[in-house]
This record gives sequence, C-alpha cells and structure tokens, in this order.
Amino acid sequence: MTEIHFIVEEAPEGGFIARAVGADIYTEADSIEDLHAQVRDAVRCHFDEGQLPTLIRLHITREEVLAA
Repeated sequence: MTEIHFIVEEAPEGGFIARAVGADIYTEADSIEDLHAQVRDAVRCHFDEGQLPTLIRLHITREEVLAA
C-alpha cells in the first residue's frame, strides 16, 4: 500500500475525528496539528513495518448552516 486515506470531520463537541477508508483506524484530536500526530501514530500502530503506507491523505469535510 502506498497511501492511506482518512475522512476528517469536525466533532460536534469540538475537535476533529478521522476515519480511515479501507482500514479499521479511527482517531480524534482537539486541533488539526494534534490530529496530524494522532493519525501518524495510529497508522504506525496499525501496520507492520514492511506494510506501512508512504503517504497519508486527509480529506477534511466541514458543514456550515446558514439562515435563509
């Protein structure tokens, strides 16, 4: 595997939630900088040394509601 994709959403209580696509990896953090470190750590823990992806791609989604 050369890269792994994560869907990142803002958590209702604040912070961010990241879920991997195609792997059972889930992590969360209070800031985007902390999320980067948490995602890297989660990927390292999930994969064996020879199976580690070379890239981590984050797809960050954000929902906004506007009054009409």
